[in-house]
Amino acid sequence: MSSYPTPCPKCRGRMEPGFLLDKRHHHQLDSAEWLEGEPEPSFWTGLKTKGRDRFPVHADRCMECGYLEFYAKKETAS
Repeated sequence: MSSYPTPCPKCRGRMEPGFLLDKRHHHQLDSAEWLEGEPEPSFWTGLKTKGRDRFPVHADRCMECGYLEFYAKKETAS
């Protein structure tokens, strides 16, 4: 993602990398994703997601003040 240590934009403290935890059906754990567009209800799945761009959410957290900064970059194959 980015090189560390990265200064916090709020207090200039040290940022650390992380992610948001998402609990799915039957308490299955995964990382959160960003989806394009506005949320649309779906009877079967809760929200419509078909055909939308989606990217994993990465989060940086300030070790001093707790500020969170989120990124949803398209990952490329190495």
